[in-house]
Amino acid sequence: MDDSKSQRLEGKVAIITGASRGIGRCMALRLADEGAKIVVVAKSTQPRPNLPGSIHTVVAEIEARGGEALAVQADVRHVEQIQSMVAKAVERFGRIDILVNNAGALWWMDVAETPIGRFDLMHQVNVRASFIASQAVLPHMAKAGGGHIIVCSPPIVLDGMGGKVGYLISKYGMTMLAHGLADEVRGKNIAINALWPVTLVESQATINFKIGGPKTWRKADILADAAAEIVTTPPAELSGEAILDEDLLRSRGWDDFTRYRCDPDHEPPRLVATGVPKVSRPPSA
Repeated sequence: MDDSKSQRLEGKVAIITGASRGIGRCMALRLADEGAKIVVVAKSTQPRPNLPGSIHTVVAEIEARGGEALAVQADVRHVEQIQSMVAKAVERFGRIDILVNNAGALWWMDVAETPIGRFDLMHQVNVRASFIASQAVLPHMAKAGGGHIIVCSPPIVLDGMGGKVGYLISKYGMTMLAHGLADEVRGKNIAINALWPVTLVESQATINFKIGGPKTWRKADILADAAAEIVTTPPAELSGEAILDEDLLRSRGWDDFTRYRCDPDHEPPRLVATGVPKVSRPPSA
């Protein structure tokens, strides 16, 4: 099943954070193919050897596919930059219909081996930025008649947290935001959901932290396809859920998952039933 050219989001405006590469880039291209105007948000304005891509290269990709996009440099640790991101989106496109809180920070180590600076960074980039950005777009979504917010975080499972405690506190906070905010905006045609993969996904995080490899990775396109399904579902029908990518797509009739393999000869193992992938932590970086 493939609805990539169906234009289900024509006239809509989507803000995607962490969109200069990896999962965010794939989501930006996918929603643009659906007809959405994309606000590409990230810190990177120039590619680097270990961090390829930038907000400008992604905008160029979208425009080359016939879409419309705006590059916005923002460090989501700073509330004023998030507010400016929202203001620039409204100034350029006149509305906001979708927000994807994709920007993230990762550190998988024991509590004793987690510097407080790393702990703070994860909370600033993951849960705090998602909270601030969601708060900032709500009035604009209400004015537009509704909208969708996605936070990229897992279902809350308390088993197996060892070695990832600081990270999971920040990620589970994002999922709590999805559950709680959904209750607050129910009846306002605004949905908020958490989205997470059931396998490892190829990204700069898994590459740079050496988490798995091509045989255990899926392409980020699976999360982009799942995001497209979420934001094209009426808000009243899907909100306040912690959604797993493959499970959602299967429920919508998708049955060929070989397209997402990074190694065409290996199907990545499902590492998560309802929580985060249970894989060995990366070495200290």
